[in-house]
Amino acid sequence: MGVQERRAREKQELRQDILDAARELFVKEGFENVSMRKIAEKIEYSPTTIYLYFQDKADLLDCICEETFSKLDQKMTSLRDATADPLQGLKRGLRAYVEFGLEHPNHYRLCFMMDFKGFEAPENCSRSHAMGQKLFDHLRLGLGECVALGRVKVDNIEAVSQAIWASFHGVTSLLITHHTFPWVETNQLIDALTETVFGGLEVGTPISAVDSASST
Repeated sequence: MGVQERRAREKQELRQDILDAARELFVKEGFENVSMRKIAEKIEYSPTTIYLYFQDKADLLDCICEETFSKLDQKMTSLRDATADPLQGLKRGLRAYVEFGLEHPNHYRLCFMMDFKGFEAPENCSRSHAMGQKLFDHLRLGLGECVALGRVKVDNIEAVSQAIWASFHGVTSLLITHHTFPWVETNQLIDALTETVFGGLEVGTPISAVDSASST
């Protein structure tokens, strides 16, 4: 390996060390309570070094969430491309979503379970917002494909997509935070959730936010 290649690798490794340290501190102490100096102390570098890689905490947060969303997007894309049946691909993608959160709880906590008091605005975290929207599109477009093929019947794709995500996010976040609850085996829980969520869609009963609201 040449000098330039080694230096490039070292820079990439340091950048990743900064991201990992910031993620851990943000989750442990809260985003508002962590300074760039504290992150620098954790990796035993000066704050000036961090500013060579990131503009500020918002930039750090943006990069951390973009990285997490990108990893999950790659996994779900791979599952979708390897599955001929769009409905099965959708279900497998949602299972992968839960499994990813359980395998990477700090990543999940930071990106899906914390309030950043304004820093999550699109203008502050444009890259992670773009990647997060791409990630949600796996669900929305996948559901739309299932509707087009007659596999499920849905009146409001956007509303149902959001409801499905909320359901799987709820299980993921509860499994991460409530360890003392007597949960059934994880695969059984995911199977039960999938059957509950998609059972009504697959039998041909239209799900409509308007209908639901009018019945209350």
